[in-house]
Amino acid sequence: METKLRIALQKKGRLHDDSMQLMKEAGIKFDLGSGRLVATANGFPIEVLFLRDDDIPQTVADGVADIGVVGENEYAEKGFELTIAKRLGFSKCRLSLAIPKAETYTNLSWFNNKKIATSYPKILRKFFNEQKINADIHEIAGSVEIAPGIGLADAIFDIVSSGSTLVANSLKEVEVVMKSEALLVADKNMSTAKKALLDQLLFRFNAVQASNSNKYILLNAPNNKIPEIVKILPGMKSPTVLPLAQEGWSSIHSVIKEDQFWEVIGKLKENGAEGILVIPIEKMIL
Repeated sequence: METKLRIALQKKGRLHDDSMQLMKEAGIKFDLGSGRLVATANGFPIEVLFLRDDDIPQTVADGVADIGVVGENEYAEKGFELTIAKRLGFSKCRLSLAIPKAETYTNLSWFNNKKIATSYPKILRKFFNEQKINADIHEIAGSVEIAPGIGLADAIFDIVSSGSTLVANSLKEVEVVMKSEALLVADKNMSTAKKALLDQLLFRFNAVQASNSNKYILLNAPNNKIPEIVKILPGMKSPTVLPLAQEGWSSIHSVIKEDQFWEVIGKLKENGAEGILVIPIEKMIL
């Protein structure tokens, strides 16, 4: 019988969309029917369970799924002992304390003897204990942001992405307690065969994410400027330099980090580079 990995993914929402996009770019497509909660993949020995995000850590801890993609906030709140196989870098948000906009805030002591509504009581309790804050933590599921407005709490502790939900409910963010991103978590008791499959999956994910954060660059430059340009473009090992038909000129090919793009382009132009082309990389095997 063929060994397969079983992965737990969020059944809807931003984390679901980002996870499915990563799978697609890694060459893994699922046979999805309308409303299906279990699906088998094409292109890799893996099947998926679509679950609520807060059920994923326990599903992996119990061995029902071998791996799962979960928000770091849910992983920290549930507290199960799992292996973090990879930080995925998407679905980023933060867990923050927010208070009514009209309140004057100076420091954390404001929360002493206040009632705080949250869906993440364990994370907040640990934070308050570390900061020696004595507050009444009131756990509620969903619609946390309305709690102060209806008199249920003095403040909230919740996920913040853009902050628009806080603004809509006349709240303001005053303290960031933790930052969160998607994690690929794994069962600590996975078999050797499944660990080998996980390594193959991580290889694909790493290739996809390396390509997304890098660009391929081609440019023409006078030969007397090549030493300076090579220092600017180290590439994966070193740039490729090819002579052009025009004497005294060469074509230089390399890879640059996307977040360094504008800084690098400026330096290249200062050193005589011309005809600069920047091209997306589909996959990048390191």
